[in-house]
Amino acid sequence: MTKAELVDKMAKDAGISKVAASAALTSFMAGVTKALKKKDGKVTLVGFGTFAKIRRKARKGRNPQTGDPIKIKACNVVKFKPGKSLKDAI
Repeated sequence: MTKAELVDKMAKDAGISKVAASAALTSFMAGVTKALKKKDGKVTLVGFGTFAKIRRKARKGRNPQTGDPIKIKACNVVKFKPGKSLKDAI
């Protein structure tokens, strides 16, 4: 599902305009992004799941084309853990 399809679905289900649904979705994404930027960033949506920021350590990798070893820098990544109702629905 694309962002446009999600906006259409939100507008139809909530009985609002596509502009309002798009603004709501944009606000939601900005809020999640801002929360995850914090030191211990975590967003929990009960029943849906949890977005959490984790620190991935530096590690060694391998270039798949040449087979040469490479160093992969440490970085922050977002991890999503689905909630019970989402797991049950799938």
